[in-house]
Amino acid sequence: MELESLNRECPVLYVVVPCYNEEEVLPETAKRLREKMRGLVAAGEIDRKSRILLVNDGSRDRTWEMIETLAKADPLFGGVKLSRNRGHQNALLAGLMTAMPLSDCTISMDADLQDDIGAVDGMLKEYKAGSDIVYGVRSSRKTDTFFKRFTAEGFYKLLAAMGVEVVFNHADYRLMSRRALKGLSSFREVNLFLRGIVPQIGYKSSTVTYARAERFAGESKYPLKKMLALAWDGITSFSVKPIGLLLTLGILLTAGSAVAGIVCIIVHLITHALTGTAAILVSIWLSCGLILSALGLVGEYIGKIYGEVKNRPRYIIEAVTLDPGKESEPIQTEESGESDSAL
Repeated sequence: MELESLNRECPVLYVVVPCYNEEEVLPETAKRLREKMRGLVAAGEIDRKSRILLVNDGSRDRTWEMIETLAKADPLFGGVKLSRNRGHQNALLAGLMTAMPLSDCTISMDADLQDDIGAVDGMLKEYKAGSDIVYGVRSSRKTDTFFKRFTAEGFYKLLAAMGVEVVFNHADYRLMSRRALKGLSSFREVNLFLRGIVPQIGYKSSTVTYARAERFAGESKYPLKKMLALAWDGITSFSVKPIGLLLTLGILLTAGSAVAGIVCIIVHLITHALTGTAAILVSIWLSCGLILSALGLVGEYIGKIYGEVKNRPRYIIEAVTLDPGKESEPIQTEESGESDSAL
């Protein structure tokens, strides 16, 4: 059985890190991840064939050059280069699918060091206890601005109201076993929203809470525009409730219009005069606006169907620099015996 083939005592762990224009933060990210992985290997928590897999999502800076340098200096690091920018979700999926046949479990995290690397220990503990999926959940949003906190929490509540199964305050910091990744690989949709897909896999899951820090360096790769686009993808990829709400609104407007028509007839019979021209114009504009909105919403769903039926590849890998068979050894230097960075 697949479950029995998983090594839960001393697993091969791959940490998958999508990178897009991360040259400012990558040296520090590599340093901290190296320290964490070497510590886990020394403690016997993970196998020496464990790796840090950095995925270059079509960066325009020196990110890929730095990844290649890391991989050449230390077999602990590996790199995957996408042929062009495909977005965070596709880059993450590319890394996970590359790691799947080589690892017992993977942990995905962002390159900006906002995800607490210390939570890896808790995730491994839950994995060894039998969980196939371990979600990293934020314990608080104290570091967020009021606007960010309000919109983010509203986003999760809106998804739940629309019937989308998501883990509250969880982004893409999670551990997945190999069999969970195989389950993920069976989902073929082009419009990826991994926060909604992963809970659909099933299998035993658990959560580990952590405090999310501020970004170490560089700029956020998820400004408000991209966050709204991600939220919209999440809703339209997993729920048809918006269309149902439009139908309900249409029925209510039809009923209201019928009542208003009856009132107008009664007023005409009593006063022999028709009034309310402004109200009629407003109702016409309102109806036209609702019709156009409904057409646009339906068009969004049709557009998603159009994208799916074309069955285009979600990503194309241009290059992979990875030596999965070689055991990682500390890099020795003459002065200190170990280097802090390969960059």
